[in-house]
Amino acid sequence: MKMSGEVLLAAPRDTVWQMLNDPEVLKGCIPGCENLTKLSEVEFEAVAVNKVGPVKARFKGRVRLEDLDPPNGYRIVGEGDGGIAGFAKGGATVSLVEGDGRTTTLRYDVDAQIGGKLAQLGQRLVNGVAKKLADQFFERFAETAAKAAVQSAKADGS
Repeated sequence: MKMSGEVLLAAPRDTVWQMLNDPEVLKGCIPGCENLTKLSEVEFEAVAVNKVGPVKARFKGRVRLEDLDPPNGYRIVGEGDGGIAGFAKGGATVSLVEGDGRTTTLRYDVDAQIGGKLAQLGQRLVNGVAKKLADQFFERFAETAAKAAVQSAKADGS
């Protein structure tokens, strides 16, 4: 499964970079996320519950950040296990392009593989759910980024 896109965020690039590395921010933005723990500066462990068609599963996974280029982006590599529902593994490249100092464009390219019951549901259904979850994440992330930018501006007296 491949997916890519970009989102315009109403926050400076440094703010977005900090948010992308903050487990509390990410936990609040990831659909179905029950727990997100930062194991090291480059590793996270997560538990999320999601439904894909008739299959509802609790996924436990780990991700590692590679090719760090603060505040321009990184590569995320990870895998998750949903028990009887199946598994997912893959990676994503995330890049941040600064706009006018108040906005940032976040670009992402995802390449993932799935197996087990999830793979039997059909590529179209799985891709549709993946797109929906990505849209939910970026909607929440954009709202959180805008709030953070407003709070930062108030703190700076702007």
